[in-house]
Amino acid sequence: MHKIVLATAVSLLAVIPSAFGADHHLLNGTWTLVSTEGSGSEIRNAQITIKDREHNIYVSRNFTYDGPGETVTTNFTTDGREHATIREGHTFKCKAKWEGDVLKVTTVGDQGTEVERYSLAPDGTMMLQVERSGRPPLTLHFRRED
Repeated sequence: MHKIVLATAVSLLAVIPSAFGADHHLLNGTWTLVSTEGSGSEIRNAQITIKDREHNIYVSRNFTYDGPGETVTTNFTTDGREHATIREGHTFKCKAKWEGDVLKVTTVGDQGTEVERYSLAPDGTMMLQVERSGRPPLTLHFRRED
């Protein structure tokens, strides 16, 4: 009897990490901003693509703001280690890691620190929570495109 219980426990322990790891792939895909109405955001349109494969995380963000010609596109790939980049004269360091089912991206640059948390909302949309130095927190919702 003890051998059966021990074998069952070992089997469950082997399956549990893969079950949790599978949830990370649920964020994979291209996501389009649903609405910023009432959020106080100056973002008019946004699209985010996330690809997590074998601990390498690729994130592409394309945000269009209310002002004329104000579009910001950011692409980065990370493997959980911090990477430094210089883009358009600005230096920043970016690190992405999983905290449970939440993808946390921390960017530290010339203009302060930004922490983004990507997660799935109960309704199937992707929720992006953004904390930026000197600004109020922002929560945006995205719908899967593909």
